[in-house]
Amino acid sequence: MRIRDDRAHEEPEINLVPLIDVILVLIIFFVITTTFDSRSMLQLQLPSAKGEPVAAQAKTLSVLINADGHYFVDEREVLRTDVDALKQTIEEAADQDRDRPVLLRADARTPHQAVVTAYDALAQAGFRKIQIATAPEAKR
Repeated sequence: MRIRDDRAHEEPEINLVPLIDVILVLIIFFVITTTFDSRSMLQLQLPSAKGEPVAAQAKTLSVLINADGHYFVDEREVLRTDVDALKQTIEEAADQDRDRPVLLRADARTPHQAVVTAYDALAQAGFRKIQIATAPEAKR
């Protein structure tokens, strides 16, 4: 008995639905995991102090420390919180200009060790003109 095989006459086709599903999942994954500009969300609560405000200089190197102790040097986030990583990022941001003034902006809730680490990294990198940003003292 001879059985007919109709599969030999069918046209092969590529099913695109699974491919489209995979591409949509990849797009959603990349949109969710993309790093956005974290500096726009960074809010610092500066410590208060009495004193006269100083005019900002044009080529000031900015070092920010948020409440969790994470560092930001100009436009760069320092991924590790050790002295060597912070020093390397500061040196990359400043190039060879060690006479450039540094504005240290630390949140009032920042652990003291994070500020000391920033001072240590700046001193090791050769910076001597360091200013601390504060907010005006609240009037009672």
